[in-house]
Amino acid sequence: MYLIAEKSKVTGKVKIPGSKSHTIRALFLASLTKGTSYIYDPLISSDADSAVKVCKAFGANISLKDNKYEIDGFGTNPIAPDDVVDVGNSGTTMRFAVSTASLSNGCSVLTGDYQIRRRPLGPLIESLNDLGANVFSTRNNGLAPVVVRGTLKGGTTSIDAVTSQYLSSLLIHTPLLQNDTIINISRLNEVPYVEMTLWWLDKQGIKYENNGFKSIYVYGNQSYKPFSLSIPGDFSSATFFAVQAAISGEEILLENLDISDPQGDKLIFSILKEMGATVDINHNSIRVKGNKLKGMEIDMNSIPDALPAMAVLGCFADGETRLVNVPQARLKETDRISVMCMELKKLGADIEELPDGLIIRQSNLYGGNVEGHDDHRIVMSLAIAGLNINGKVVINGAEAYNVTFPEFGNLIRDCGGKLLLTDHI
Repeated sequence: MYLIAEKSKVTGKVKIPGSKSHTIRALFLASLTKGTSYIYDPLISSDADSAVKVCKAFGANISLKDNKYEIDGFGTNPIAPDDVVDVGNSGTTMRFAVSTASLSNGCSVLTGDYQIRRRPLGPLIESLNDLGANVFSTRNNGLAPVVVRGTLKGGTTSIDAVTSQYLSSLLIHTPLLQNDTIINISRLNEVPYVEMTLWWLDKQGIKYENNGFKSIYVYGNQSYKPFSLSIPGDFSSATFFAVQAAISGEEILLENLDISDPQGDKLIFSILKEMGATVDINHNSIRVKGNKLKGMEIDMNSIPDALPAMAVLGCFADGETRLVNVPQARLKETDRISVMCMELKKLGADIEELPDGLIIRQSNLYGGNVEGHDDHRIVMSLAIAGLNINGKVVINGAEAYNVTFPEFGNLIRDCGGKLLLTDHI
């Protein structure tokens, strides 16, 4: 499908949906619990659906009613699935599911779509094997499909967490093992996502010792307790509306955001303020009003998902904006550094790649046809560009935004934005 974006005044208030990262963690933790848990106000999206299907495959009983998940978990004993487990497009689900499968006495095969099958798993596979499992890639290249035979026992491993999801996967599952586990960390990108995982472990009373993210000692023979919890609003989704306000000079009130939540993408609001936007943080809401923006250098390591939107913002800021220290952005659904450079150039951007980021100079953008590359954050970022430049921007592959933010188009239109979703152009 195509998304056609035209310059328009976007203003008003938006209720930001639940966090994808929190929702998927909640689904796995509830499934690893013996008993019934309730998850209120989750993100309902393709990625969340993938997590639900995978947890069901391992034996959880999950139902959705009135915007609430009810989960009867399988505890520390997931069953061996009776078929190949398909995680769809969800990288978080794949990384978590490999560890879940390692708890089973049987054998599991996990795969996903074409993007998942080229996203790396090697360091996680090595760590799981260190801890007693037998995991291997069917193509012997550290990529899905993977075959997993349990069972994890604990011990000592080292992890190169080029993506934080490797470490989060280990942290969620190692408390359930027979023995204690020592995880030595040679590199850790995206620290706030691990802090989010530890936030969940703290809520569960899990015992561990964190040596400044150089190593983490996790005590074994622990278990998760059934819980009821509402999912906080998603700062990653809020980024698109915050950037829209900052670029356009208009004002948007973003509701359902708690600045005390551990999500890393809340950093975007302090960055926007430093660049010149007006940002007012209130209880459960944040108001953003655009102003004259100035370019700056931004360390994106902890907020890689914001790179596509910030690349667009850089085109509208005076001078030069440098997005740096985010090499893992090349390992997402797409190589987001390369893709954003390529697609924004089609719209007239003065932009160039760095090995670990982008340099963007203020540009006079114009309309054109661009590709979404089956990447939800690329599609939504290009749509924000289209709402702020003369001439239509036509984005191919618009349906990708259903992965994390199905209501994106409707919420933009509710605020006055001209977005048309169509089968043909």
